[in-house]
Amino acid sequence: MIGQVRGSLQAVSHARDLRSRRPPALRYADRPTGEPTIYYLTPDQTAPRGGVRMNYRHVDLLTELGLRACVLHTRPGFEVSWFENKTRVAAAPEITLGPDDVLVVPEFYASGFDTLPREARKIIFNQGAYHTFDYAEDDGAPGAPYTQVPNLLGILTVSDDSAALLRYTFPGITVHQARAVINRTLFHPEGRPSGRRISFVPRRRPLDRRQLFHMLRARGVLDGWELCAIEGRTEAQTAELMRSSALFLSFSEREGFGLPPVEAMATGCFVVGYSGLGGREYFDPADSGPVPDSDLLAFATAVEDAVCRYDTDPAGLAAAGAAAASRVLKRYDEDGLRQDLVALYSPIFSD
Repeated sequence: MIGQVRGSLQAVSHARDLRSRRPPALRYADRPTGEPTIYYLTPDQTAPRGGVRMNYRHVDLLTELGLRACVLHTRPGFEVSWFENKTRVAAAPEITLGPDDVLVVPEFYASGFDTLPREARKIIFNQGAYHTFDYAEDDGAPGAPYTQVPNLLGILTVSDDSAALLRYTFPGITVHQARAVINRTLFHPEGRPSGRRISFVPRRRPLDRRQLFHMLRARGVLDGWELCAIEGRTEAQTAELMRSSALFLSFSEREGFGLPPVEAMATGCFVVGYSGLGGREYFDPADSGPVPDSDLLAFATAVEDAVCRYDTDPAGLAAAGAAAASRVLKRYDEDGLRQDLVALYSPIFSD
């Protein structure tokens, strides 16, 4: 009986999740509807999500480059409040797509790709390559739903790892890459206070986190340390918490990129934990503590080593954090993303 109840609850939850992943109804007219526009379809999510932040950043930079771009939400009047922005925003009922426009669709809406206007030019923005087929039918067409999207100009993604995975999976679809960006006005190491604080984002791997903390407490490793869960914070508050932490623990799992660990590095934290695979490009053992996926013993010993290093060689640990900050701030910057966006959109709008 308990198993049946649990199964029913899971089925209801899955159905609810599927409904939330249906894109809004969009109109299409087979004629120019105004200045050609790049619309970034974006879920109406109020909680902090790196994918939403990325969409807004793309639109801001495309606007700076002289292209007309717009974030497209579902509900009129919806606003994102967890980071400051002056981004051009519209709602689906307010616009009509035309043949000169481009609709950028997140992988979040994969289960509803078939409801999008067939004639509209589309780019799939896949920021979670390891979740590409989470909602695909096992007996569906090979590569569905991606291979069945009409007028698909290509797939856009955010990391070396995701690009390699998607190119392997879809050899007949062009895969573009646009790097992630760190907001250096907030995530930087300047003015970093010292303190026995360990921060982490609790959304990923709660069972691993619980086990890890019990293991470390049993050995007394966490004595005198404050554990700070970063949840429900604005972008500015998150940066401040990271900057006040000596260590940041990464519980990344199946990540297309994984923004929190690299943002923590940018603030000068010594970051320990899982790369989530997508984060392998920025986890460098010279200035951070990457551990093998799901290896809790390795995770625990790496945290204990970092804690001991804080007590015995605080300057060395701080220097490692500073080196990581310098490295990632150079790589994940807006100038590089502008180049990526120009390479993607210039051929599309060159005619």
